[in-house]
Amino acid sequence: MIEAYKKMWVNGFNFKDKTTRRDFWLAFLMNVIVSFVIGFVCGFISGLIPALKGIFSFIPTLYSLAVLIPSLAMEIRRMHDVNKSGWYLLISLIPLVGWILLLVAYCTDSVPNDKYGVQL
Repeated sequence: MIEAYKKMWVNGFNFKDKTTRRDFWLAFLMNVIVSFVIGFVCGFISGLIPALKGIFSFIPTLYSLAVLIPSLAMEIRRMHDVNKSGWYLLISLIPLVGWILLLVAYCTDSVPNDKYGVQL
């Protein structure tokens, strides 16, 4: 799980290659866990020391901003792995069904030989 998370950060600005389904979901899970831990710790500390509430309430926002581009790059690479353009992510903007179609694409098997490059 940690290796997939590291790959997400190392390839944070790589929008061209591919990411396997396993690496995508492990990095996604690790990102959720890290976000939860950061939010919990910052909330706990700001509850104990009210004077630090402003500083510690800003840290989860910083993490969210820091992970935005690497997560987007990983999602685009996942779309490449299922032989779809990165623009396919915009399908999630369709009300009610868009996110379901995107989830199906995330869960689809890899396409071995296509135009999108190598798997990372």
